[in-house]
Amino acid sequence: MALTDEGIIEVPGMASRWVRLASGAKAHYMTSGDSGPAVLLLHGGLPGSSGTAGWRLMAPFLGKNGFRVYAPDMPGYGLSDSSPQHRPKGLHTQVDFIQEFVTALCLDKFHIAGNSMGCMNSVNYLVAHPDNILSFALIAGELGDITAHLTRPTGDAAVPMYDGTPEGMRAMMSAIIYRPEAISDDLVTMRHSASVTHAEAAPAYFAAMMEYVNQHMSDPNIAARLSTKGRLDQLTIPGVYLYGQDDVLTPVEWGHQQETVLPNVQFFFPAECGHQGQTDQPDMFNQLFLEFFRDGKISRKTADAAGVSKHRPENPSIVEQA
Repeated sequence: MALTDEGIIEVPGMASRWVRLASGAKAHYMTSGDSGPAVLLLHGGLPGSSGTAGWRLMAPFLGKNGFRVYAPDMPGYGLSDSSPQHRPKGLHTQVDFIQEFVTALCLDKFHIAGNSMGCMNSVNYLVAHPDNILSFALIAGELGDITAHLTRPTGDAAVPMYDGTPEGMRAMMSAIIYRPEAISDDLVTMRHSASVTHAEAAPAYFAAMMEYVNQHMSDPNIAARLSTKGRLDQLTIPGVYLYGQDDVLTPVEWGHQQETVLPNVQFFFPAECGHQGQTDQPDMFNQLFLEFFRDGKISRKTADAAGVSKHRPENPSIVEQA
């Protein structure tokens, strides 16, 4: 791999694109595939995150297998518009961005997936615009006030605080990614550069995101917008959720507790998998996403390889039965 003139890792099968949104913001996204159903992939929220960093190992695979894939850089990340008026003010503004983005690209119906912050953004968009979603896939994230009564994860101390240096970026990535060989010099360089670009926007937005995670939103109107209780658990849109057994940012026990409040979602707990499972086990994650988005059902072989949950009966409409 190498970095392009835009400072992005060069990934065969992925193209860099830009679109002007109705708000005036200039949005950057990575895309793959020329035809078929649309898939929106939303990246995580640690410093330096981007559509390329989060989905470079999955987007080309889905693009080759009959999907049109879009992985935008969310506000405050990657090559997103760094103008003060377009900086993120909270997770509610991320939902607004997603709606602006899919409207600009004429995506009326699509599959959606997200990892970490992308999981939160997927859930918040899902409850706000359910008619747009064909199915959804979540990876190791938060679910809003539907889980406010559950025990909070305690694994954050295992991830070193990012100090703004390339060395600090590598240390942070090494904590959340189980597979060391996935952390290339180019990845560190790309993420560090993006974190510097958005250094002014990041602290305020991260504080707003943590307020959401801790269920103490100061504005009741925003809290109402982002409420998932009695909404997410009632949806009948097909969904799957993968939570790595070796996640040190939000430990797998949190995934087990989340499973108790989502009766219609099929959970998986893959082994040798950290917080960014699509990077740790790309072959398995790619195959599971492909089967789910293409067929609406996951094969027995893939489900077993992904660590299909044993905490409750499998959903036979999603998992192939023996």
